[in-house]
Amino acid sequence: MPAKVRYHVEASRLHEHLFDVQTWFPAGCPELRLWMPAWTPGSYLLREYARHVQDFAAFAPEGTPLSGHRLDKGSWQVSNPRGGEVSVRYRVYANELTVRTSHLDGSHGYFNGASIFMTTDAHRALPCELSLAAPEGWCAFCALPERDGSFHAADFDELVDSPVELGPHATIRFDAAGKPHEIVAVGAADLDRERLTGDLAAICETAAALFGGLPCERYLFIVHLTEKARGGLEHRASCTLHFPRFGLRPGKGYEDFLALAAHEYFHLWNVKRILPRAFVPFDYRKENYSRMLWAFEGITSYYDMLLTRRAGRCDARLYLQKMGETITSVESMPGRRAMSLEESSLLAWTKLYRPDENTPNSTISYYSKGEVVAMLLDLQLRAATEGRRSLDDAMRLLFERHGDGSGVPEDGVEAVCRELGGEGLAGFFEGAVRGTGELDYSVLASAGLVLKRRPKRGVGDKGGTPGDQTDVAWLGVELKPGDRALVATALADSPATELGLYAGDEIVALDGFRVSAATLLERLDGRNPGDRARLAVFRGDQLLELEVRLAARPHDACFFEKLASPTPQQRALFQAWLGEPFD
Repeated sequence: MPAKVRYHVEASRLHEHLFDVQTWFPAGCPELRLWMPAWTPGSYLLREYARHVQDFAAFAPEGTPLSGHRLDKGSWQVSNPRGGEVSVRYRVYANELTVRTSHLDGSHGYFNGASIFMTTDAHRALPCELSLAAPEGWCAFCALPERDGSFHAADFDELVDSPVELGPHATIRFDAAGKPHEIVAVGAADLDRERLTGDLAAICETAAALFGGLPCERYLFIVHLTEKARGGLEHRASCTLHFPRFGLRPGKGYEDFLALAAHEYFHLWNVKRILPRAFVPFDYRKENYSRMLWAFEGITSYYDMLLTRRAGRCDARLYLQKMGETITSVESMPGRRAMSLEESSLLAWTKLYRPDENTPNSTISYYSKGEVVAMLLDLQLRAATEGRRSLDDAMRLLFERHGDGSGVPEDGVEAVCRELGGEGLAGFFEGAVRGTGELDYSVLASAGLVLKRRPKRGVGDKGGTPGDQTDVAWLGVELKPGDRALVATALADSPATELGLYAGDEIVALDGFRVSAATLLERLDGRNPGDRARLAVFRGDQLLELEVRLAARPHDACFFEKLASPTPQQRALFQAWLGEPFD
């Protein structure tokens, strides 16, 4: 029998939030240096999972204790002078319910493998077997193949890339692209099962058709329905989604869920098979740097709503509105002029997941700007080839050449696009990906569209739709969530920064009258650019009186407008792109 590493996870200490883990390493090593990942692929931040490990011990086959101790924050050493099989036991504290971590309580258990499993350099490539013990009535859900009551992985990488959900949950099954799919919905909610499976099946089949079939034998959606969380994390044959508990009712929230599911599903190809060469193999103990995350996350963000559109689950009008909202989010960030997409990708480890009060002024998201650049790249390819090529072709070619997991070189995405669309695309990548100048939206005309701008109206205005073009007064602050008018960020080149408003200041009155977060913004919306305003501000426990001249709000709410008299070529490109007639 070939050597393998056996893992056993027991969910018995529910109310202590402790998983009991035991691992058996095959004989042959007189010294074992075990380590636990510090991060999980797809979430680029060192999370130091080993900090939750306690009660570590090691044993020989007959149960004799072995000498074992922690070496540093993420690794342990075990002395095994007889060279026999070694078992290690430890507990993991699991009380953080996110897609990247682990959680155990009286209602369910969930773990992301990177946050709970250990290995060694000598054993990482060995096959793994996972057995589970849970309370009576609970079931285990995992994308790994199951045989003889255990789950089986080809190696440690596949094991940690296969999260597990435990609990008394019902499942929803459907087929798509000829393969079984399963949804495990955790948390009470009103679910229209027939509609949900029909919509997800259509999206899954649309994605599979783009690449010519599914790269896995079955697929698992783990869906945690919570109070307000939203997010997802992709895996090799599954994903974990967090979504507001009542957001699956028909309406805008439901369409947002479909886009989220489409996003993680598209990662089956883009990230899980087509991945940066710098990630091959993953080094789980330190940062893995790449300048291409914009392509892996941004392009995937572009396709999530596009797949929803192609699957007939939204129309072109809604698609363009959502894209207008994304452009608005980019145009509203002064940091777009300070950081390129490549730098944003490189610094994900210290920027994206660790925002501070200066983040809007100094950074740009490779998700949102990457999505906009992916749209422009798709249209550039279509326009340059008179509709013969698109970003679809680039993704298929990347999958054909690098989908075996060998990794895409740092210039690989650009090289494939220039191969398909011509060397004229070199300037596009230089400006849109490596540059910090404003994006050029002129290629929208090839699809009969033009990008328009107007000032935002109210705090809830996300752009995406036409509106009043009249200038409105602008202070230039972002407020923290809540009732109090606490400054989160004073935006660059705004009246707030000229005045000297700081993050953490609390604005308590405007022109002598008390304000909250809501009433401050409401009353500012009623003022005119150039008006003077008196602010009463608490900085710590000191009351300050400040006077400011309000400026005109930037026209950063963006939306699409169709040309009045498009050419046949523009109409054809629009229909090929969005799958609907221009009219």
